[in-house]
Amino acid sequence: MAHYKNLGGNSGIVAYEIDSDSITVQFGSGQVRNYLYTYASAGRENVEKMKSLARSGQGLHSFIMRNVKTGYERKW
Repeated sequence: MAHYKNLGGNSGIVAYEIDSDSITVQFGSGQVRNYLYTYASAGRENVEKMKSLARSGQGLHSFIMRNVKTGYERKW
């Protein structure tokens, strides 16, 4: 997984992994949790936006909370 830059300084996201049709986001506040968002579960447009935000290091957590919330395929 790639380290999330967290340029805003207040994200619970610590890392992410991008695949062709999905993104896995790792939240690390307290217990570490991974969430897999796929085209099928969250929509292609949302996943592509999440990939862009992850690469830029800012805004990913807010986007997830506003737009996809429970649109993950799997969590562990």
